[in-house]
Amino acid sequence: MKVIVANNAGFCFGVKRAVESLNASLEAKKQGERILTLGTLIHNDGFNRELAKRGVEVTDIEGAKRLARTASEQAPVKVFVRAHGIPREDENALKSLCEENEYFEYIDCTCPFVKKIHKIAAENSKEDNCFILLGSEKHPEVVGIMSYFDYEKYVVSDAEALRVLLEQKNIGQKTPILAAQTTQNLSEWKKSQKILKNLYTNALIFDTICSVTESRQTEAADLSRKCDAMVVIGGRQSSNTAKLYSICKENCPESIWIENPDELAVCNLITSAHTIVGIAAGASTPSGVIQEVYRTMSEMKENFAELLDATEIKTLNTGDTVTGTVTSVTDAELYLDFGAQVTGFIKAEQITDDNSVKLTEMYKPGDEIEAFVIRVSDIEGFAELSKKRVDSDKNWQKLVAACEQGDVLTGKVVEVVKGGVSVLVDANKVFVPASQTGVPRDGNLDVLKGQEVSLKIIEIKGKKAIGSIRVVAREERRAREAAFWASIEEGKVFKGAVKSMTAYGAFVDLGGVDGMVHKTELSWKPIANPAQVLTVGQEIEVFVKSFDAEKKRISLGYKKDEDNPWFVFTGKYAVGDVASVKIVNMMPFGAFAEIVDGVDGLIHISQIAQQKIGKPADVLEIGQVVDAKIIAIDEENQKVSLSIRALLDEAQAEAEAMPEEAVAEEAAVDAE
Repeated sequence: MKVIVANNAGFCFGVKRAVESLNASLEAKKQGERILTLGTLIHNDGFNRELAKRGVEVTDIEGAKRLARTASEQAPVKVFVRAHGIPREDENALKSLCEENEYFEYIDCTCPFVKKIHKIAAENSKEDNCFILLGSEKHPEVVGIMSYFDYEKYVVSDAEALRVLLEQKNIGQKTPILAAQTTQNLSEWKKSQKILKNLYTNALIFDTICSVTESRQTEAADLSRKCDAMVVIGGRQSSNTAKLYSICKENCPESIWIENPDELAVCNLITSAHTIVGIAAGASTPSGVIQEVYRTMSEMKENFAELLDATEIKTLNTGDTVTGTVTSVTDAELYLDFGAQVTGFIKAEQITDDNSVKLTEMYKPGDEIEAFVIRVSDIEGFAELSKKRVDSDKNWQKLVAACEQGDVLTGKVVEVVKGGVSVLVDANKVFVPASQTGVPRDGNLDVLKGQEVSLKIIEIKGKKAIGSIRVVAREERRAREAAFWASIEEGKVFKGAVKSMTAYGAFVDLGGVDGMVHKTELSWKPIANPAQVLTVGQEIEVFVKSFDAEKKRISLGYKKDEDNPWFVFTGKYAVGDVASVKIVNMMPFGAFAEIVDGVDGLIHISQIAQQKIGKPADVLEIGQVVDAKIIAIDEENQKVSLSIRALLDEAQAEAEAMPEEAVAEEAAVDAE
């Protein structure tokens, strides 16, 4: 076996600079002096533990403020700022503390590449700009960078997240500013630039990925293509190590990520199948750790044969179907124990195609799961499995039987694909062509995504099932129609929605079956068209006037007897009553006056005044309100006769019948 160590493995320029500065202070440390780092100096737990043994403490900004108040000539305090940098407000606070107390000092070890991004963010911090940073939102470097821009700003993890952001957020006329965390993945950075340039020609793009990071990633990519296995060394919190591991894993599946040499034994890395093994290391990995890993791998190679003979190993093979016990659960994957030397894991996408499902709600430690072995890696000590594959195989025959018997199945629409949608039915995907979805031609199939639907399998092609939602919907509609016609009767009341309107009436959806209300049935008053009473979509209550089940026609009524203006009138007035009426029309033979809404009465020309008049307009005018006496009601023809003269005659007769004294008294009252 050959072991190759990458040339750019280990401390980068910025980290090396910070470490050397701290070491120099430790060597020159004065009696009583306290040396601290604001946060951990680098992302390497082993290195930070060594610093702690040498007396270096870790503090935060509040701790630094407390220390600044107690720093003295006998107990000076020196605080080192980490290579990742700190937020602007923290740096300003440290500067003020130094000015207030000469025995408090801070040394800024922020990487120059990071400082450059601080400057870019600060110089472009304007209201008409929008700052976008490609990076890990909670990473200390990113937190520090974002503090230098005061207006609209966003952090995106990758190119896809940038695309989604630009679709959801309306930047408008603002100028987008794009930069990247120094350790970002080069391929994601290139994709991000392309996405932004395509959408915003005015975008300002700053290439801020560290040149050392670029060289390190390029070398790791080349080395991982040549090797049978890769060992990536670095802290679990290290962003640049995570990127290296991702790159190596993509090119060389037999890649592992370790923090220290002790983890090599657990991973069972060395086997006779690996003739070339590469070593790459993150920017926070000391050279001593890299050398120790190299020596450990050499020793493991020599002892592997002996260890293999002495260990009884239960193996898993690709293609096996096995049962394991769940040991831990996240929403991304399950981990299982098979009693073998490898640990099994099942990714969420190998359990279900439904992205809304939460594994933590479906499973718990101790559950037993039957799964299919996709891949076994002795290097990583993991076996990748698929529960979906087992479920799919078990339930496939159910689909075949459902197709033969015409059974109705239920499933969830999980994806819109070319030419239709994909429905998940018992762990199997069923393709439903667009023409079989029930969505109108050229309609948006996205409306179905996430919906539970009923369907039938209409065809099986090899291992592909084709279904129809429309067939089930049509059968259900026919069943509803049959039940409707079996129960319909004259006078039955329905609540329905106005579906459409014509010049002669309105069509109402009674629940899959339409009925028609003629415009004469919509109002007790004459109307020109149904729109004067109804609107499309309006919910109304109707009743069946008549129907023809054979021709599928239903005549509906809408207006009710209790709303009939004639009933309102006769309930309120009788012959001999006096009513205040409004003149609404005049003819040569008399005037028509509105008594109640919808009922008019005729005041014959002979009943308008005591004297003879030529026409009604000589005395009355349209809109005038007068008192009139009801002198006749024709129930059969629903006609009313009114008289103003009758009231005038009665008033005159009453006046003539009054004694002279009463008349004089009344005249005197009027005079006053």
